[in-house]
Amino acid sequence: MSDFLKHECGIAAVRLRKPLAYYYDRYGTALWGFQKLFLLMEKQHNRGQDGVGIGCAKLNMPLGQPYIFRRRDSERDGLANIFRKEMKSYHKMARKGILDTSKPDSVKAHYDFGGEVLVGHLRYGTSGEFDEGSCHPYLRRSNWPTRTLMVMGNFNMTNAAELNQVLVERGQHPVFGTDTQTVLEEIGFHLDEAHTDLYRKLRDEGVDGRDMPDRISSQLDLARIVGESAQPWDGGYSICGVVGNGDMFVMRDPRGIRPCHMLVTDEVIAFASERVPLMTVFEADASQVKAVDPGSIITIKSDGTFTDQPFSPPQKYTPCSFEKIYFSRGNDPLIYRERKAMGASLVPQIMEAIGGSFDKAVFSFIPNTAETAYYGLMDGLRLFRRQEVRSAILEAQSKGELTPEALDDLILRNWPRGEKIAHKDIKMRTFIAQEKGRDQLVSHVYDITYGVVRPEDALVALDDSIVRGTTLKKSILKILARTSPRKIVVCSTAPQIRYPDCYGIDMSELGKFIAFQAAVALHRRAGRQALLDQIYEECRDELRKPHGQMVNRVKRVYEAFTPEEISAEISRMVSPEDIDWDGEVQVIFQTIEDLHASIKGPCGDWYFTGDYPTAGGYSMVNAAYVRWYDGVGGRSYGLQL
Repeated sequence: MSDFLKHECGIAAVRLRKPLAYYYDRYGTALWGFQKLFLLMEKQHNRGQDGVGIGCAKLNMPLGQPYIFRRRDSERDGLANIFRKEMKSYHKMARKGILDTSKPDSVKAHYDFGGEVLVGHLRYGTSGEFDEGSCHPYLRRSNWPTRTLMVMGNFNMTNAAELNQVLVERGQHPVFGTDTQTVLEEIGFHLDEAHTDLYRKLRDEGVDGRDMPDRISSQLDLARIVGESAQPWDGGYSICGVVGNGDMFVMRDPRGIRPCHMLVTDEVIAFASERVPLMTVFEADASQVKAVDPGSIITIKSDGTFTDQPFSPPQKYTPCSFEKIYFSRGNDPLIYRERKAMGASLVPQIMEAIGGSFDKAVFSFIPNTAETAYYGLMDGLRLFRRQEVRSAILEAQSKGELTPEALDDLILRNWPRGEKIAHKDIKMRTFIAQEKGRDQLVSHVYDITYGVVRPEDALVALDDSIVRGTTLKKSILKILARTSPRKIVVCSTAPQIRYPDCYGIDMSELGKFIAFQAAVALHRRAGRQALLDQIYEECRDELRKPHGQMVNRVKRVYEAFTPEEISAEISRMVSPEDIDWDGEVQVIFQTIEDLHASIKGPCGDWYFTGDYPTAGGYSMVNAAYVRWYDGVGGRSYGLQL
């Protein structure tokens, strides 16, 4: 993905089902759960490069002893840093005799992360100010454990401004400019209300104050509390929360936009954004790992009671398609097959682009994340060629022209040729760099293989998606052009990204999309600025409508053109102009139909079609056009979470 703006997070949670002594006896350490948390997070490291946080809640701690803990780090190697520091602290306390590693009760009493409930969060932001305070989990403290709340998640709410206004109208004081209030404070408010009601009820019944915490804890209905809090939320989310008494919840948005998976065994209940980390870390079969149902909330009481129940009526299932295209690791067997299918489905367009000649084409991929789709592309090309060869052999045989020379030409001299052209020579994610240094950085991140591509060859490079096109024009194509091919064909496994996202991926500025820029350029070249003006007024009119009644007026920008016309304009726009190479550039995109055919089951495709799963999406896309037209940058929706 050469130029993807990204804000995709990962969650991990481990709830031990047995006392720490059990894990020490069986695995030789009381930190078995803590180690598993680290592994779950490391296996999802692709979801987090610039922020990490971990939390722990201890069950049944004596009065006066701390029971909930948190660490956060915003450094580039935050995940390694945070666990290294914690383990250093653990061994230092052991050396000083503060704790005894052979006694689980000692570990629990003295080590902050020697508890039964462990959570972790990985954050992947891309731009703007970012520090430790922006990392999850967020913590709302109280001297009542049943009012103390820790929350983390992979989520965006499109209506954060309205949610904050609700807090203000209640008389609360949310700290604007942070992303804590829309979820943490809303759940916290309902938690406070429930706690107060229970306290007054028990007090009126004459319950002794020393017994009050346990009685409140046992009667706290976390599913109802969180479910009521979530009713006004509009967005995509998977959220995990822990109350100070040890109650825990995990929830997923009603449309399943954001992913969440669960593993339940006799030893542990664990959650993660991706399925394979749970399988790997706990050596579980795929059948043991279950996707959390959309619109459901899973609660685990401090006594271990486990419930799974809906908090919202069923909605149309629209899981984010970029989970399949990019975010989730390709070692998930289903995602691996789907990514290969996406690559294979590009074969007809590619064959047309190279003139059907395999002997004058080289196939490769850039960046590394497109490798799985590349394998699918090569399989598809070989199948295409085998069918061509079979037909040609049968035809030559029928004509009596099947000679050894003809067979050599068909089978040996004209076969799809795959090469490793681009090499990433440093281990870093280029798209998290700030704008000013981005182009210079990317130009040195990749190196190329010289002497493989001939001047008469077409170089076909597979990418997983093309968003803005700036990196393609300023860096990637310049790098590929050093091989001096006659033509460069860049293929995107994703369709044209035409509309912004507001559910977790930081693709919110409409004017930055190369597909949108191409459509606008075509309109202006044809003298249709008046249409763009009209769409602006229509978008403003939509924004005056009640929530839930808006439609996507930005679709009109694309109605006059075929996808091929827009792709041709994109090809022209990204062709580098300041290099010593005058070959042709062609950009090819996946079709919507082939994307749906490649992905098994429902597919959330609003980036490509403009068909948003929630009302907030339509408000956001119209606002994005208005902001573009007015020359205003930034997000067109509420605070990111």
